[in-house]
Formats: sequence, structure tokens, C-alpha cells
Amino acid sequence: MNYRHSFHAGNFADLLKHALVLWLVKGRQETGPLTVFDTHAGAGLYDLSGDGTRSKEAEAGVARLMTANGRTPLMDALAAEVAAINPDGGVRYYPGSPLLIADALKDGGRYVGFELNPPVRAMLAEALAGRTNAQAREGDGYAEVVAEAAKVRGSLVLIDPPFEKPDDYVRSAETAIAVLKRDPTATVAIWTPLKDLETFDGFIRRLQGKAGPTLVAEARLRPLTNPMKMNGCALVVVNPPEGAEVAANEVCGWVAGALGEAGGRAEVWTF
Repeated sequence: MNYRHSFHAGNFADLLKHALVLWLVKGRQETGPLTVFDTHAGAGLYDLSGDGTRSKEAEAGVARLMTANGRTPLMDALAAEVAAINPDGGVRYYPGSPLLIADALKDGGRYVGFELNPPVRAMLAEALAGRTNAQAREGDGYAEVVAEAAKVRGSLVLIDPPFEKPDDYVRSAETAIAVLKRDPTATVAIWTPLKDLETFDGFIRRLQGKAGPTLVAEARLRPLTNPMKMNGCALVVVNPPEGAEVAANEVCGWVAGALGEAGGRAEVWTF
């Protein structure tokens, strides 16, 4: 499954991921400045009139968010960020994790985004231009983040691969475990698609008993009966801050309820 950021930007999975990441960034800053590492940063800013138009996923995601009635507070917070980069209205542009995180950091906070693809890394640097608290680095985020996270205490690490390689599930779990061995005070958030239970359960088993207390926030748009489709997604948070379960229920409940089909549902659980 190739999850190219530009093709899927602004879809339901981005809404879940970004609403919860914004909450995590704000929550983790209550005790002081926060460093955030992003293993697969992408371009940082997406023009939905390009790949997004062809995929139609933004129409079923962020476009519906921006016109929805009865949004919850955490979905309102994400909608406000989208509106801020579209001052003329509409939803032509969608902010990726790098922009959302960098702009949410308080004084002393730092964002470091890794991107393996040189042209995309250049776009990331351009998107982050003028944000002195943010840096775009070229390299394998899986390998780089383990060394970098060991240099600070209490960082937030976002692992958000494109799932275009067969070992992305394995490397995501192994990277989280390696980071937490070096800094048990870190919080690691891993985004993953939900296609079928067998694949997802295998990923969860790799983490169990090796990482720390873990929250799983799932939104299923439809039953997991077709492994060729992204039927839902999850954000798996190791060492979640206090209040994470309430936040996850709010976000996952809204995404599944507002954007899901018959049989869709939210599931939030811990291990």
C-alpha cells in the first residue's frame, strides 16, 4: 500500500492524525519546551488542487470538516489551522504535520523533520522557511530519530511512514522501542492504516511488553473486510500524557461518526 502524502493530503486519516498530534503537542508543553521529531515529514504543505483533486480524498475529508456543523473542540482547533492558511476561504491548501507542529510550539520548542526524498526535503524546507524553531533534514527518519531522540529528554516522536515498503510496520515498531530504550520519558506516536485485523494485530504484538503504556486510537470508516482498501486508521501512542484517552475518543468518534459509512466506528483502548 503506497500512502503518498500529497495524494492523500486532507483525507480522513490526516484529520484524525493531525487533530490528535496538535493535542499531544499542546499537552506535552505544560512542563516546559518540547522537542518534536518527525520521521517521515513529507512536503509540509499541500496544494489540494493537484494530487488531492485527482484522489478526491480531501473532498471526503477536510472539505467536509470545514463545512461541518457541531464540530468538537479538537476538530475546531484543526479547522482553525486549515482556515489560517486559506485566508481567501475554501480549502485549497492543507498543512502537514511539520507546519501544524512548528506553529503550535511555544518559545524554546523545536521541530526536526526528516525526509528521505531530496526533492520533497527541499519542498519541506521551503514550507518551513521563516520558522526559526523548525528544521528540515534529509535522511532515513527511522535511523536518524533514534540517535537524535537520545540527545534530549521527554521528546515527542511522530512515526508516520508512507507504507510503500513491506517492512514499514516492522521498522515503525522497532524504532519506537529503540527510542524508548534510550529515553523512557519520550512519547512516541505511530500512525498506521487499518486495512485488515491480521496486519494490524501483528504490528501491535511487536510493541506489547516492549515499549511502555500504550493508547490505540482507531477510527474505522467501514468494516475491515477488504484488505485492499484503507478502511480506517489508527494513532498508536506510547507513553501518552494524561487525558489522552478522552482526547482520542473525541477525535475518533467525530471522524467515524461524521465521515464513516454504515458499520464504521471508533475504538480507543490501552495495553
